[in-house]
Amino acid sequence: MSRNQLLHAHGHPHTYNSIRRHLELQTVQEKIYDFLLSCVKTREPDKVLQEFERIFLGALTGHGSQYVPDLYSVLSEKDEREYHHTLKRCCYILINNWEGVRKHQSYIQDLIALFQNFPITDLTNVSSKQKKIFYIWLKNFIQSQDYQELLLFSQRHDEHHQNAWIGRYTSYLLFEQSVNQNNPREQQEAARKLAKNLKDKFKFELAMYIARSQSSSSTINRYRNPTVLGDNVLRLIKAIVVKKGIFSYENIANIFLQQTQHQTLKSFKISLEKYLVFSVQHPETVSALKQQLTEKLATWKPEYDNRKIDKDLILRVCNRVIDCLTTENSREPSQLFIMLLSQGNSLTLVIVLLKLVLISRHSRSHLNLRIANLIRYYNQFPEHECQWVINFLEIFNITFAIYADNVEYNLIRMQGEIQPSPPFENEMNLDGYRVFSQLRKDMESTSG
Repeated sequence: MSRNQLLHAHGHPHTYNSIRRHLELQTVQEKIYDFLLSCVKTREPDKVLQEFERIFLGALTGHGSQYVPDLYSVLSEKDEREYHHTLKRCCYILINNWEGVRKHQSYIQDLIALFQNFPITDLTNVSSKQKKIFYIWLKNFIQSQDYQELLLFSQRHDEHHQNAWIGRYTSYLLFEQSVNQNNPREQQEAARKLAKNLKDKFKFELAMYIARSQSSSSTINRYRNPTVLGDNVLRLIKAIVVKKGIFSYENIANIFLQQTQHQTLKSFKISLEKYLVFSVQHPETVSALKQQLTEKLATWKPEYDNRKIDKDLILRVCNRVIDCLTTENSREPSQLFIMLLSQGNSLTLVIVLLKLVLISRHSRSHLNLRIANLIRYYNQFPEHECQWVINFLEIFNITFAIYADNVEYNLIRMQGEIQPSPPFENEMNLDGYRVFSQLRKDMESTSG
């Protein structure tokens, strides 16, 4: 909204007053943002918290900030959405600057504590009708999804939350925040950085656990297993890593792309079905997968069936298949997801999802969003009812950590083991092999 709009509206009193008030609100908002950004870069965190408290909480009790205009004085009864946006953005201005500094991270919990400790349950002593409205807005904010997203930044330091099953998958919920264009840029940036840190931490801990668990010299001080699969995780990792060399998932993906590059979308759909079920062990699973995918893809964009495929079409069709395999409405799991997991085919589903990402790298973002959708759905159930989903999420985390861009895993045959040819890989004695992990960036071995 501009000053020119204000001039044009001068002949219409109601419109003029509305625009003028909105411009006044924008001015106050910008002054608050600039002030807090300056504070967080120049003052100690406890002093910054004091100013934040004065702006949003103290102002309700007559102890507002002396440095910025009173936000509440320019808010009308219809401005609850603007109030929430202002409050949320100011929270993330602080979080975005504190999250990356270890000694300041505890102040994020102190920020949350300001809301938790503010008395808003009893409004009988609040005489002003206007102030009651503001108290209700604050209460609504604390009960909102925005506040739940805010809690993710403090709960990473909360042992109780870390022990809750959903706490192990916070990075996906943060990724969801980071790509939501409706969120303030400070929130997107803070969520992106923390999600990356959590994923990198998991990859590092997994690599270290693999190295230490295979070392006879570290049986006493073993590195912490970052999964909940117990010691069976090592055999699972070997089973995933064994698909290397000429028969690796990456090579098969590259061959698939080369062979289909001149196909029409209709032909590509058929080829994609075959590619995804290739090497799936159970005939019943193959049959069910093919049937469901055939039905879903046949009705997807039939008007494009005669068009030659390109990167955009591959991305869109892969995203569609990801929806079929996870959630088709962003709210509840798909039939295929439930069927595969209920039959104990978590690894099969993860590998199919991996194969999709290997032929469409940009589909990884879409997949991460769908995983976040599933986590939100199952969070409403107690942990003991979600064990099959947790098992899937653990396998998913491990598999995509193994196929990460910056870590390379290899299966090394120990002396005396006979290595079978590829068709007989399932007959390998995995106990006779060791897994070695290596950082691709600087090629420094993490396995010692």
